[in-house]
Amino acid sequence: MINVPRGTEDILPEQSKKWQYVEQKLQELASLYNYHEIRTPIFERTELFQRGVGDTTDIVQKEMYTFTDRGGRSLTLRPEGTASVVRSYVENKMHGAPQQPTKLFYFGPMFRYERPQKGRTRQFVQFGIEALGSADPAIDAEVLAFALDCYKSLGLKSLKLVINSLGDMESRTNHRNALIEHFTPHKEELCQDCQNRLEKNPLRVLDCKVDRNHPAMETAPSIMDYLNEYSHTYFEQVKTYLEQMGIDYVVDPNLVRGLDYYNHTAFEIMSDAEGFGAITTLSGGGRYNGLVEELGGPETPGIGFALSIERLLLALDAENINLPFDEAIDCYIAAMGDLAKKEAVKLQLSLRHQGIKTDMDYMDKKMKAQFKAADRLKARYVIVMGEDELNEGKVAIKNMETGEQSDQPLDQVASYLKKAVQGGTENE
Repeated sequence: MINVPRGTEDILPEQSKKWQYVEQKLQELASLYNYHEIRTPIFERTELFQRGVGDTTDIVQKEMYTFTDRGGRSLTLRPEGTASVVRSYVENKMHGAPQQPTKLFYFGPMFRYERPQKGRTRQFVQFGIEALGSADPAIDAEVLAFALDCYKSLGLKSLKLVINSLGDMESRTNHRNALIEHFTPHKEELCQDCQNRLEKNPLRVLDCKVDRNHPAMETAPSIMDYLNEYSHTYFEQVKTYLEQMGIDYVVDPNLVRGLDYYNHTAFEIMSDAEGFGAITTLSGGGRYNGLVEELGGPETPGIGFALSIERLLLALDAENINLPFDEAIDCYIAAMGDLAKKEAVKLQLSLRHQGIKTDMDYMDKKMKAQFKAADRLKARYVIVMGEDELNEGKVAIKNMETGEQSDQPLDQVASYLKKAVQGGTENE
């Protein structure tokens, strides 16, 4: 037997209904916020992620699925969505559109070679948004509000918004130098990854899971002490807009996120639900001014976030939220005999064309077993078709909720059921 690859999973029908419901809700929310869908390839040139995500990140150094195609080109299954969206933004000259900022959303599988655990798989699905073209702190607040609404719209309540400012280039450079000076005396005490990060990207040392309890972490220089006037004012404006919208937040100076392209606003949304698990982060994002230029476009500010659908579903389970999707079908056709089955096939297609969710027996079951099948499918109505009924040009239709049954002419079944399932009166 061939099993599913480690770190991946099958989404079976009973689970896929939850996925479909969540995806529909997120699409509706994107429409309310006036974001438009973009679909990019699942694999891209490896250089895109090396330049866009950053050579010093764990993603590029350890986690990418990279391969050489038959033409000798190095390609990578996308580990995140922003770099691909920005590549498309530049390539298709979306910066020239009259309506700015350009507001985009995406769904799709991402791939990272990680140690599989609850809430972390090697293939996972992300929903994300990107707003490109505006450096207004108000759009930062909009993106944060959008991210929270993704969870609130599905009923989640145990949420915490954590924000930070990474500052502009000047602020980051000054903070970077201070971090190098602070951690260098402790370099040999840090893990090998942090020793490498200290030379290339010391900000990532603050995000280390191995050395997070090292005494030097507690006394590390805070980015807040190195924000210049512009960066400080920008962050204060973002907070003001959040307060205007009544959104609670916590400032964490050690929040750095895992990608090199972030600057100014960075944030994460976490679950406080009891029993959610060790990985409490539901989603994250931030501002990435400079990324468009890095990928060959004009100077363009941008901000976005991404969330894992898998972790969202785990959060729903942790808060015992049952999604209100309807699994029932409208009608089940129970037919006995060859003549009835032929008529059932014809009628079933007619009902489906009328928008009536219909199924029938394909296992040659007895009538009693067909009614049991209708119950399992939560059918609202069952059409009983036998040769005697057909010879009289009629069928029996049973309301499975009330138990009432009525005979209807065969040529009026579709109109009768259409009124019934759409809320009309059955006896009209």
